[in-house]
Amino acid sequence: MTTTNDLCDRYVAVWNEADPTERRAQVAALWTPDAEHLLVPPEEVRDSAAGMAMHPLFEVRGHQELERRVADAYGRFVASGEYGFRRHDDPDRLRDMVKFRWAMVSATDAAVAAVGLEILLVDAEGRIRTDYQFIERS
Repeated sequence: MTTTNDLCDRYVAVWNEADPTERRAQVAALWTPDAEHLLVPPEEVRDSAAGMAMHPLFEVRGHQELERRVADAYGRFVASGEYGFRRHDDPDRLRDMVKFRWAMVSATDAAVAAVGLEILLVDAEGRIRTDYQFIERS
């Protein structure tokens, strides 16, 4: 069974991984095959959806969709060299629930561009079953 700190460090590392083959292996090691990732998007997206009487929620399930989600975030934020992700605080664990924050930081001056909150539900082996992601500020 993995330690909580190790789990969170590996979680952040997968979002920074440039190599698609390594990224795929990391996704398979971190998440269960049927895991789900639910993202509550940033406030401006929620505000826009509220104006249309919609509740925005981005959801993917399974390794293939998780790989695409992680690759998309990598392509949008990390591939250019402008940003990277890092753990923002120490994680807390209560039974099968892990909570921690991450930050998206500028590669040039380490300024924080965004902070997110992760709530992870893990199985007995420490693999993620459900991944709730909230963008707290950007």
